[in-house]
Amino acid sequence: MEIQNYGLRDIIFAHQAGNVKPDTVIKAASARADALERWLQAFCYRPSSYETGEGLLGGVPIGVKDIIATADMPTTNGSVYYQHHVPEADAWIVKKIKQYGGTVFGKTVTTEFAWRHAGPTVNAWNRLHTPGGSSSGSAAAVAAGLVPLAFGSQTLGSIIRPAAFNGVVGFKPSFGSMSLEGVHPLAASLDHLGFFTRNVADAAAAYALFAAQTPDVLGSEAAWQAHFPAAAPPTFAVIRTEAWGKADREQQADFDAALAKLRQAGAILHEVSLPVDSDAIFAATLSILQYEAARIHQSLIANHPEKASDILHQLVANGLAVTDAEYNAAKMLQKQLKADFEALVAPYDAVLTLPALGAAPLGLAFTGDSTFCAAWSLMGVPALSIPSGWSGSKLPLGLQICGPFGSDQKLLRTAAWAEAQLAWAPGIIS
Repeated sequence: MEIQNYGLRDIIFAHQAGNVKPDTVIKAASARADALERWLQAFCYRPSSYETGEGLLGGVPIGVKDIIATADMPTTNGSVYYQHHVPEADAWIVKKIKQYGGTVFGKTVTTEFAWRHAGPTVNAWNRLHTPGGSSSGSAAAVAAGLVPLAFGSQTLGSIIRPAAFNGVVGFKPSFGSMSLEGVHPLAASLDHLGFFTRNVADAAAAYALFAAQTPDVLGSEAAWQAHFPAAAPPTFAVIRTEAWGKADREQQADFDAALAKLRQAGAILHEVSLPVDSDAIFAATLSILQYEAARIHQSLIANHPEKASDILHQLVANGLAVTDAEYNAAKMLQKQLKADFEALVAPYDAVLTLPALGAAPLGLAFTGDSTFCAAWSLMGVPALSIPSGWSGSKLPLGLQICGPFGSDQKLLRTAAWAEAQLAWAPGIIS
C-alpha cells in the first residue's frame, strides 16, 4: 500500500469495504515516515509500535501538533522547558481521535509554544525553505504523504500559512468549534484548533467528525455524497486589503489567475473592502495576542529565563508593555469588526483573499508573514487555504477562502467547488 495515494476518506471507505486492514495502513505510513523523516523532520516523537483501534477511523494515522496533550506520548510544546513532559490526560481532541478508533501516529513539530521560534521541520517541496509555522510539522507531514490528517492550531496565521507553503488544505473552523481542553494556550481570545488534509472534502470529513460530531455522515460513500453534495457556482467577495502591495508579484499573479478560472467556471466576483484598515486590524490582533501571551508565559521567563528563546522573551516583554486601555480598545475593535463583517459579506457565499505574501521564504528561521491571516483570526470566522499554483522556484502558492462566523459547512462546499476549478496537481514527494 502506498499511503501517499490515500486521503482520509479513501482509508475510511476502503476499511468499510474490507479492502484494506488497519494495520496495513499504519505499516505503510511507518515505512514512508522512516524513509522521509531523515530530512523532513515533521515529527518530534513517533512511538516504536502502534495499536490500531476499532471504529470509523480504524487504521487512520493522524498527526497531532505538539502543543496538544497526549497521555502516552511526550508533549513538549516545542520548548526545552517541557522536553520530558508527559501529560496526565489526553486533550479533548485526542480523546475523540481514539474514540473513533484513530491512531495518533506521532507528535508533529511546533514552533516554541506555537509562536515564532522555529523547529527543525523543512518545507516538503524544498528543504531549504520554511514549512511555515507554527503548525510546521502537521502541514509538512500531510504534504509529504505521511498521514492523511494532522491537527494544528492558529492564533494568527499558523494553519493557513503552512498549508499554503506546503501545497495542502488547511482549515481553521469558526472560533470555539472544537474544545481546546488540553491544548497549551497562546492567546485565549484568538486560539483556534484546526487541521490539514490533502483535499477539501477530507477537511469537511474531519469537520464532520470533530467539530459537528456527526460521524454517521461517513457511514458509507452514499451517506457522504448526500451530506456533501457539489456546490453551484458561488458569488464571491474579493478582498485584497491595503496590504496587497506587500505581496510579491508571483502571488498577486497567481491570485488573479485563480480569479479568472473561477469566473470562467461561472462564479460571480465582486471586489469589496474591509471596514477597517488592514494595518489597524493586524495591530489590534497583535496587541491582544501579546497581552494574553505575556500573562501565560511571564512566570517561565521570570523563573527559568534560560529555558526560553529570545523570541519568547521579546513576546512577553511586548505583551507586558501593552496597556489595559490598549488591550480593551483592541477587543472593542474585534467586536465591531465582527459585526461589520457579517453585514459586509451577507450577499456573498464566501470571501477570496491571499493566504500569504508569496511562496515559502528561503531559510528555516523565519516562518513567514501573517498579514493576510490576521483579520480572520481576530474575527474568529472560518478560513481555509487551498493550493492554487506554483512559484517560479517550484514552491506551492495558495488561495484563502473565508466566510461568516458559523458558515463552516457552506464554506467547505464552496471551497470544494473552487478546488475543482483550479485543478491543482501536487505530484508525489520522494
